[in-house]
Amino acid sequence: MRPLLHPSVNDVTVEAILHALSDPVRVAIFARIAASGCSHTCSNFLNVTEKAIPKSTLSQHFKALREAGLIRSERCGVEMHNTSRCAEINGRFPGLIEAIVKAHHVQSEGKVRPNYSGRRKSVNSSARGK
Repeated sequence: MRPLLHPSVNDVTVEAILHALSDPVRVAIFARIAASGCSHTCSNFLNVTEKAIPKSTLSQHFKALREAGLIRSERCGVEMHNTSRCAEINGRFPGLIEAIVKAHHVQSEGKVRPNYSGRRKSVNSSARGK
């Protein structure tokens, strides 16, 4: 098996964190790990969304979180145990992770609903009532 790479906290960037947490599934996974304060296996997140997530897709999500420096993963037999690196990251970027996780909770509680349609109404079409 290949060794797991974890960036040094000094190599963690805001851009990498924001990119990793830009995916709704990854931010949901990370928020649960960060809130619990203990390690979780990957299989704990098979149903983090309304639809079941294939194990291969879940592995890619955990890889993105690990490479961004957000989690630390350790192999324990056939399982992978994942813990957050919130304390380390908070030392480098105070308040960043807390703000992102808080915003995720507000959004997931239904207070804010993002529009992912990618469509923009033009001024002319909205004036015509379309």
